[in-house]
Amino acid sequence: MATQTEQKEAEARPKEQIVDPWRAVAGEGQATIDYKKLIDQFGSERIDQALIDRIEMVSGQSAHHFLKRGIFFSHRDVPKILDAYEQKKPFFLYTGRGPSSESMHLGHLIPFLFTKYLQDVFDVPLVIQMTDDEKFLWKDLTIDETHRLAYENAKDIIACGFDVNKTFLFSNLDYMSQCQSFYRNVLRIQKCVTCNQAKKIFGFEDSDNIGMMAFPAVQAAPSFSTTFPHIFGNNADIQCLIPCAIDQDPYFRMTRDAAPRLNFHKPALIHSTFFPALQGPQSKMSSSDPTSSIFLTDTPEEIKQKVLKYAFSGGRDTKEEHRRLGGNTQLDVSYQYLTFFLNDDQKLAQIKQDYESGTMLTGELKQELVSVLQPLVLGHQERRKAVTDEQVRLFMTPRPLNFKIQNSH
Repeated sequence: MATQTEQKEAEARPKEQIVDPWRAVAGEGQATIDYKKLIDQFGSERIDQALIDRIEMVSGQSAHHFLKRGIFFSHRDVPKILDAYEQKKPFFLYTGRGPSSESMHLGHLIPFLFTKYLQDVFDVPLVIQMTDDEKFLWKDLTIDETHRLAYENAKDIIACGFDVNKTFLFSNLDYMSQCQSFYRNVLRIQKCVTCNQAKKIFGFEDSDNIGMMAFPAVQAAPSFSTTFPHIFGNNADIQCLIPCAIDQDPYFRMTRDAAPRLNFHKPALIHSTFFPALQGPQSKMSSSDPTSSIFLTDTPEEIKQKVLKYAFSGGRDTKEEHRRLGGNTQLDVSYQYLTFFLNDDQKLAQIKQDYESGTMLTGELKQELVSVLQPLVLGHQERRKAVTDEQVRLFMTPRPLNFKIQNSH
């Protein structure tokens, strides 16, 4: 029998799935987000084995398990980035974070962990945008508060292990006043996009504030190398690769449409699936619902209790039925989380086999997850504690990066 909460969620479900920068909800009757449908809807391309093989060949290193397990599953123009790298032409990475809460949750780590892998294997510069301006426009927060949260979240991002010599992390509120080139590129993009286009892409309504409609150009501008003259000078001939969750794609569809008109390269993208809420894979983890999220500030006991109490089970109603029929790993949140954070392919395959055959019970699977998440979050907390204000200032100071530009002409 469905609980009252589950019934309410089902009633609130849209007929068709909704995926945009603010919402990700499966449609009526869907157990999970349909990612194949998203690829068709957004017009991106699936990451197939041939592309994974090529990434391994070009980088000379084994692909990240996020790629091998289909967590990063879709892309735009990644082969062009690999072509450039093979031809010894430079490219840079761009990702970001909207700082709306004191603590980030596990789902927020995914793009940063993957971006670190890309930075390490390709040895390229990285820019990380903190959209404190966006959160002021969308949330009931003051400018001072979103600016403070940007610096707090920066510590979590730095704790992921990025190379300070190759990484520039910036608050939009700060960098807009520090760099004329940033604002000029924002204006150029804004002039390329009509209100009708913005409404169609993002679903803006007449009651939304005008800052919301203007903002997408601010997220678009770091896709272009001339936004960072302290790193790239005035060289516009440097391609950009953006690792992000697929809900951010509308921003960059708009950017890719504007780029040729401004004589810039279209940014390439590599998209991840969503990190599911504890309540199930029909929606993504959200900071606004503490019971849907495991935060990077949670204690080992809090992690354990959240997993045991809230993690949606793909198991059967009774122990006997589960032993006979086995569990559903596609729906089981504990198993899904292990696909993100358990590095050992062999162990993951064994857990899948044991759970689906009924040998492993839901409680045992949850304990497996707890044993992976507790040290992972504890390790992150220790690294974050070691991040000093001076380190944050250094990462967030506009400066040249350790990056040799090779002229591609």
